[in-house]
Amino acid sequence: MKATTVNVPLHDGNMGAYLAIPDGPPKGAVIAIMEIWGVNETMRTHAKEFVDAGYICLVPDVFWRQEPNVELSDRNPEHIAKAFDLYYDFDYNLAVQDMDQTAEYLKNLPGFNGKVGAVGYCLGGKLCYLMCCRTEIDCAVAYYGTYIEHEIKEVKNLHRPFLLHMAMKDRWVQKEVNDLLERKLGASPFVTICKYPEADHAFARHGGLTYRKAEADQALEVTLNFFNQYLAK
Repeated sequence: MKATTVNVPLHDGNMGAYLAIPDGPPKGAVIAIMEIWGVNETMRTHAKEFVDAGYICLVPDVFWRQEPNVELSDRNPEHIAKAFDLYYDFDYNLAVQDMDQTAEYLKNLPGFNGKVGAVGYCLGGKLCYLMCCRTEIDCAVAYYGTYIEHEIKEVKNLHRPFLLHMAMKDRWVQKEVNDLLERKLGASPFVTICKYPEADHAFARHGGLTYRKAEADQALEVTLNFFNQYLAK
């Protein structure tokens, strides 16, 4: 694996990102979109999971307009406060445009088939949903996406394959919200929902307080099969 930091040119500036490339010929490319903790060791670990499966993986610093290069932890009280300050000042509409331009950046990299998918965690999960509604991303995966329900009316525009990993004991996405998402999204032919009955929010966050290895491994296998279906052909 070759890993480096890059600057992705956007319409109003340059966004930093972590880019990892497999040693062999890549199957396709994946944008791995962070939680509220920045491009940290957890996200670099996620990137390695996708690179090990044969994909180029780029982890964009979606907080670049507010404060670039933050690396935070859910185990540090000061970091938690900072993460939420950044999150509640975050502009999803601008970020969707950023991710669309990031996909174009990846398509111009040499040596692969030009197909680009996305995977997002928490904040990034909602971005993946919006990308499937607003952009031509080849496919996208959301892990426990927060506040998707605030944009549920956009489901009528969802036109790209979308996989949602739903934690059924999620403290941030309550049962009533999960029920709503299942009703509204489940009717779409583009949507697949996988439910994890005993999992809390961030069950796939390596080193996190609510990490559950069995569910994380299961979700990764499902995700890779999904990417293999839509990106590797």
